[in-house]
Amino acid sequence: MIFRTLLSVTILGLLISCTSSTVPKMNPEIQTQDILDHITFLASDSLQGREAGTLHEATAANYIADYFRDFGLEPAGDNETYFQTFTINTAVLNNPHATEDSEGEKRLSKNVVGYLQGTGGGDEYIVIGAHYDHLGLGDHGSLYRGEPRIHNGADDNASGTAGLLELANYFAANKPTKDILFIAFSGEEMGLLGSAHYVESPTIPLDNALAMINMDMIGRMSNNKLLIFGMGTAEDWPEIMEVANTDSLSLNLVKDGTGASDHTSFYYKNIPVLHYFTDTHADYHKPSDDTDYINAEGEALILHHIKRVIEYLDSIQKEQLAFQEAPGEQRQTMRLEGPTLGVLPDYGYDGKGMKITGVTKDRAAELAGVQGGDIIIKIGGEDLDDIYAYMSMLNKLEKGQKTTITVLRDGNELTLDLQL
Repeated sequence: MIFRTLLSVTILGLLISCTSSTVPKMNPEIQTQDILDHITFLASDSLQGREAGTLHEATAANYIADYFRDFGLEPAGDNETYFQTFTINTAVLNNPHATEDSEGEKRLSKNVVGYLQGTGGGDEYIVIGAHYDHLGLGDHGSLYRGEPRIHNGADDNASGTAGLLELANYFAANKPTKDILFIAFSGEEMGLLGSAHYVESPTIPLDNALAMINMDMIGRMSNNKLLIFGMGTAEDWPEIMEVANTDSLSLNLVKDGTGASDHTSFYYKNIPVLHYFTDTHADYHKPSDDTDYINAEGEALILHHIKRVIEYLDSIQKEQLAFQEAPGEQRQTMRLEGPTLGVLPDYGYDGKGMKITGVTKDRAAELAGVQGGDIIIKIGGEDLDDIYAYMSMLNKLEKGQKTTITVLRDGNELTLDLQL
């Protein structure tokens, strides 16, 4: 299905002023009710799923900018505004062989960027980011099969955006020594487009960035389990994570510096990164990712952990957190251009192959007999070392193709027929 929003409509959205509305006051301390209020607004049906380059995305962007202004953050986008605009060419989204010069509908989208001056007067700063776009009616990227429906994206990623706003509010009232750059990215669901644009056209020199902390899907923590990626991008990250863990969270520390979110763009600019994530679930990229399932108390615990990490970073110098390349293969993007199987990866698994936590009903994997807990080790007889090899393999396949999938289940190797 093609993207229907016209460029002229998008321009109208960009012209909506963010200075005319009055936002409700929020407690500067991290509060579960404030978290829920932000998520409830961003994931409401009225925002129609916040698809990048639409008027509904513009409404969400203005909401974020209004709070940045109310907290006292300085505009750090284009032309002394909170907005940094970029162009999305839908021809590239609909055709993996197209280039940016291909003919197609052009949309304007925007990152929302606010800068908090610290008390130290130095040039070093910390980047805190989260994407605020989602899937709209599910034309692009949905795992739901049925008539078009609003994909509200409460966890993905109204939860991360709420975290961004809560941390902005807290640090504006409790200023650190270092500066903090807060960025709400758009276009993430279309291939990390907003963060990729930002790192190529930064509004604040990236050379002065100490670290980048990203939040994506932090709203559904279960049993106090939290995944944090990026451990391999700086030698001291694991120790810092444990020092900050005064709430006894069950931390799964993953070395990867890249993944399916915006920290990837900063990793490739040689900046140490952290990516906070409470794992996938059955409602991922479906209309059922709604506010009812949000664990606001769990998200508050995560934000307190991030707060303590930032306070630690505020006490050190850039040379004390030297960037290093993460071990293993890293991907420039996590864009999937081939068919999908309908599986939920276990992102914390670090063994050989790709472990999955579940399968989507009536999709290729379930129809083949794949089950949650299986470890996919081969597709078409070709060995898969990890999730990156899995994605590379799918990008080589075509919808409708017949092949095989080999899994490990309870220590036994099973080869199943697979119809893509």
